[in-house]
Amino acid sequence: MAKCVKCRKRKAKRYCPALGESICSLCCGLHRQKDIHCPPTCPFLAKHKPYQDKRTLAKKHAAHPSPPPSGEDILKDERLAWLAFNIEVPIGQRAGEDASMTDGDALSALDYVRDKLEKESSLFIMAEKSTAPKNALGEAIFQSVERCRYEKKIILPGELQTYKRDEKIKCLDRVILAVEQLTGSKLEGRVYLQQLIDRLSKINELSRQQKLHIPD
Repeated sequence: MAKCVKCRKRKAKRYCPALGESICSLCCGLHRQKDIHCPPTCPFLAKHKPYQDKRTLAKKHAAHPSPPPSGEDILKDERLAWLAFNIEVPIGQRAGEDASMTDGDALSALDYVRDKLEKESSLFIMAEKSTAPKNALGEAIFQSVERCRYEKKIILPGELQTYKRDEKIKCLDRVILAVEQLTGSKLEGRVYLQQLIDRLSKINELSRQQKLHIPD
């Protein structure tokens, strides 16, 4: 039996579609979705992804726990609430299109965006960006956050406001906390996602009704 393409020591018992060669089970687990860009069709990824995602999220949140809600909750600030809404819209859209998406997928995407925002301020991370596996939903959320602008009800010239990096991270932490509270860390379901879909649906319906009542 051939040797593992990674370690060149152990027997290669798994075929890796990303590398086009065989790999041992240990290297498969160590390098999966880190420096190996695993395709979604890989059977080993599909089998181990839920467990691996849960462990990764648990480690991250143990090291950087989300702050508890306070009297200064961002949702009481209209400007920050608008940013939080724009963070959640891509999640709700994707969840509505993909019935297999879980609350864990949403949390992974939110963590991805948070990490990306933090790393963007560190120049030594730049070389790493092109090789790190990307999270498609995370990228959609990131783009929504970057495009988001707050528009006051009474608009004056030059009053479209942008958001600072710490404000973006603060809002991401609040959304992450909401996911954790709703799911109770049971990330394989769609408790948060279904609540989000229902909430966005009500907002869209209210917006539609308001447009219908605008006088000519």
